[in-house]
Amino acid sequence: MKKIIMSVAAFLFFMNVAKAQNGSTDSGKLKIDEVNFVTSYYHQDGNNSAVTGGVGNERLNDSGNSIDLQLSKSDKNFNKHILNFELGVDVYSSASSDKIDPNTISSASSGDVRVYPSANYLFENTKRNYSLGGGLSFSKEFDYTSFGGNVLYSKATKDGNREFSAKASVFLDTWKIILPVELRGQDNNNFKYKQGESAPRNSYNLALGVTQVINKDLQVSLLADIGYQSGQLGTAYQRVYFGDHPDSQHPFYSEKLPDHRFKLPIGVRANYFLSDRIILRTFYRYYADSWKLRAHTAELEIPYKITPFVSIAPYYRFYSQNGVDYFKPKGEHLLSDHEDYYTSDYDLSKFTSNMFGANFRIMSAKGLLGIKSLNTLELRYGYYSRSNGLKSHLVTMALKFK
Repeated sequence: MKKIIMSVAAFLFFMNVAKAQNGSTDSGKLKIDEVNFVTSYYHQDGNNSAVTGGVGNERLNDSGNSIDLQLSKSDKNFNKHILNFELGVDVYSSASSDKIDPNTISSASSGDVRVYPSANYLFENTKRNYSLGGGLSFSKEFDYTSFGGNVLYSKATKDGNREFSAKASVFLDTWKIILPVELRGQDNNNFKYKQGESAPRNSYNLALGVTQVINKDLQVSLLADIGYQSGQLGTAYQRVYFGDHPDSQHPFYSEKLPDHRFKLPIGVRANYFLSDRIILRTFYRYYADSWKLRAHTAELEIPYKITPFVSIAPYYRFYSQNGVDYFKPKGEHLLSDHEDYYTSDYDLSKFTSNMFGANFRIMSAKGLLGIKSLNTLELRYGYYSRSNGLKSHLVTMALKFK
């Protein structure tokens, strides 16, 4: 799969080189603006797998690759038309998913490939300072299929100091139901769907933002991302162990969660130019939803220009959430409590987390690594640690061809 991705990247790269050599400046023709190639590797370890009821190996490895191609042209009224095409492929292996059916050599979801192409169009009216756009997306893996669409609008003031943006998106998803092996065919599972059936999960989002330039050094943005989900929101193969079941080592039910969820994150972002070399980028978000989950996120990134073309940006993020009432650790749910909903997924528990790392960037109009059209090279590393013991590492490399 990696060979396929690299082959496509090489193809787009040579397209870009050929176009650059052509040197056409005809504003009526579609031209390649840039090609972006991103590759990443993610690894995590922990001992709170929801697949095995909140206790068990959470080891996960994911290799991701994506190619982004941006084309544009200007019309006779000096409006700009931008087309963007992206192809992404993730290849992962999961120790926890392999426990869905431990009697097999390897469960269907222990390793999988996710493919996600997308296409977007943006119209920019340079005279009236507004933009209109829309796009379509698709994502496919073994037990999951998603179709998405979005429309967006933005409007800037005449002086460019204030901008309002709005983006509405919808994702129409289908799960293939995979139950833990010991619950398949049982009538007491209290689960709406049977093994192998398809279940919907739809998501609707409206992202709103206002950005204001306060002065030459400070820019502030106010953000809101209203979301609503409906359908099968619980994960069928995540086990729940009840402490008062006659066989406490046997999962009586699969995870069960409400079939709808309303989300309302509100955030503020501020960028301050401390000097010609240093920028302070800060972000805070408060999250609340109808499952009574409340969370706080605070981020700080400090890009520093070593030279006009080389920069390093250390960053830190703190996150805290209170957990939902439906969550309890393995064995603490009780049949005698007659709970409507229950989960032992530690993603919905109370925890705090810290993430820190750095982004290193090199830019050159003359090219990098002997490649004339390679404009930017970025390397990014992040380390994540959660209070319940989950830890992860993420390494990313991004190349921009212009």
